[in-house]
Amino acid sequence: MKRLLHFVFATTLFLPLAVHSQTVDEIIAKNAQARGGIEKLRSIKTLRVSARLSQGSFRATYVQENKRNDKVREETIIQGMAQIQAYDGKTAWQINPFGGRKDPELMSADDTKPLIIDSDLEGLLIDYQEKGHKAELIGHDSVEGTDCFKIKLTLKDGDIRYYYLDADSYLEIKIETQTTVRGAVQFTDTMLGDYEQVDGIYFPLFIEAGETGSEQKLRLTVEKIEIDPSLDDSLFSLPASKSSSPSK
Repeated sequence: MKRLLHFVFATTLFLPLAVHSQTVDEIIAKNAQARGGIEKLRSIKTLRVSARLSQGSFRATYVQENKRNDKVREETIIQGMAQIQAYDGKTAWQINPFGGRKDPELMSADDTKPLIIDSDLEGLLIDYQEKGHKAELIGHDSVEGTDCFKIKLTLKDGDIRYYYLDADSYLEIKIETQTTVRGAVQFTDTMLGDYEQVDGIYFPLFIEAGETGSEQKLRLTVEKIEIDPSLDDSLFSLPASKSSSPSK
């Protein structure tokens, strides 16, 4: 009888905690707050991230620059040569000297997808409904022993991303991506960590990504983050000289 009473008392004591089940919007709001707050995130006008890329013996320097609205430019520099991919909110283009092409060329719709993702300054979860996406709370899952909230985000183009948010910090620690490229679905896992605060906003300084199940991972180690540097619109626009057709 005493054991039964103890169980009933303990259950009643913690019932208010169990009754309130957090919604997906509440969890996303807490994620935004953990990163620095929604207003702080929305206040970013431009952003520059400088990092090192590595995979096996491969080494490169990487610079990503963002500007509102939906502008992004990414440079991968190897031995003084730079591959450039950019998106100005409407048009995506690239210069790929490693493929033997020195002139800018338009990118295909499928190849543009990662740039569109990267052009979102706040991240896809913030204001997801206004952006045309759908978010669902799947429940809890574990990532390397860490309890996480699992959110399924279906993008307006049909691609799917699963976000794993640390149940304590509400920061993203893993993203699983399902994207359709040339008719085939590609699965990618991305790990995020080593969060540091820059001007009141938390950024992951270590990112590791690769095909699901593959041992080959591309590692990005952030060395510098600049908030609101001066960035001219011309950095993101297709140069006057261009190829007449998208790259394949």
